[in-house]
Amino acid sequence: MIQRFEQRLEGAVTGVFARAFRSAVQPVEIAAALQREVDNSTQALSRDRVLAPNAFVVELSEPDYARLNPFGDTLSAELTRLVEEHVSEQRYTLSGPLEITFAESPDLGTGRFRVRSSASAAVTQVAGQRMTETAIRSSDVLIEVNGMRHPLQPPGVVIGRGSEADLRINDPGISRKHAEIAVTTGDAGTEVTVRDLGSTNGILLNGQRVAEGRVLDNSEIQLGNTVIVVRITETAADV
Repeated sequence: MIQRFEQRLEGAVTGVFARAFRSAVQPVEIAAALQREVDNSTQALSRDRVLAPNAFVVELSEPDYARLNPFGDTLSAELTRLVEEHVSEQRYTLSGPLEITFAESPDLGTGRFRVRSSASAAVTQVAGQRMTETAIRSSDVLIEVNGMRHPLQPPGVVIGRGSEADLRINDPGISRKHAEIAVTTGDAGTEVTVRDLGSTNGILLNGQRVAEGRVLDNSEIQLGNTVIVVRITETAADV
């Protein structure tokens, strides 16, 4: 697999591209490190399903980043293809599309690099909700999932992996209808609760397993391998 990667990359390496790859960090080293990271970061979902990370950040020293970053798209595409082949051969499960990015890290010396990974599920926005900045600013309750913000209005949202869920998260550890985040308003103000809908893996609310619980500002709800952060405005929270 590494040989195929090198052969494909050689076809794209000419002129200044080739000189860039004479830096201390070689693409084949990054490729091997990504394969190791995949294997070392897997999680067993069941006897027949093993979850592998799908989001990777390759951190480079300042000199190596300066040399390789101009060709990051080409290198990222070939590395992604290599990881896809490895995942397929090992029969791993991914929670979303593969993504490989490069970042500069001032604490690394020339020739040194590291790979960070995570399982980042693809998210389909709340049905019927407008994802505009105006809607986000005017909402008393927001949830943040993998960097995306979703405004919530009463009665709330059903979260799951299946098409019947309002917010779909393609996380293999999440059930088709996993949980409901309910939003209610009244004389007592806005209240947010989370409830398990009979999921296989349950719910963690701020690290504690619950069947149902009240959600406060900055609470973290974990479903499968996905963490949802709840933001409640001061006005709503203080009433």
